[in-house]
Amino acid sequence: MARPADITETVIDAAFGLIAEHGWRRLTMRDIADASGLSAAELHAAFLSKHGILRAFQRRIDAAVLSSGEPPDADDSTRDRLFDVVMRRLDALAPYKPAIARLRREAMCRPSLLACIVPDTLVSMAWMLEAAGVGGDGPAGIVRAKVLAAVYLSVLDVWLKDDSPDMASTMAALDKRLERVEMAVHTCRKACQRHENGALQK
Repeated sequence: MARPADITETVIDAAFGLIAEHGWRRLTMRDIADASGLSAAELHAAFLSKHGILRAFQRRIDAAVLSSGEPPDADDSTRDRLFDVVMRRLDALAPYKPAIARLRREAMCRPSLLACIVPDTLVSMAWMLEAAGVGGDGPAGIVRAKVLAAVYLSVLDVWLKDDSPDMASTMAALDKRLERVEMAVHTCRKACQRHENGALQK
């Protein structure tokens, strides 16, 4: 008898194979059950909806990133650590690239799909911050997660078109976007310091 974890992995693989071929809109739970070799009752016991499968996929990718690579090195810059984590995430996504491309296109015109993906992406980005040794909790963590999500989704579009073996275009785009964020953070800190210094002198 298959273990729940084995069923989860089988269902995710089957669903993403179907998404790559046929897209999200036409995908049914019956299709996924058939492709997984499960009965409807077995699939229902594991997942109540297609959106649940998407969430499980996000957790799978999160786990792959969190369990790979070395612990964050405090001597490395925040930018370098975030660069490494995002590239590790894209490496984990690579086997599912055709399905990701279909989902990305459909999400732009299907609010229900976008509404499912965005909150889960923010949760994933909070974990990516933790993997990089950057706090992902509290109000500041929420802001960081949103900023990282914007960077990640922007770079994802580049990655989907990047077929080069060394991912040069993707890495260049990621480095450029992280540099912009780094510069914006530095500018904000300088402005805050000037404001605080001015308040103290009054």
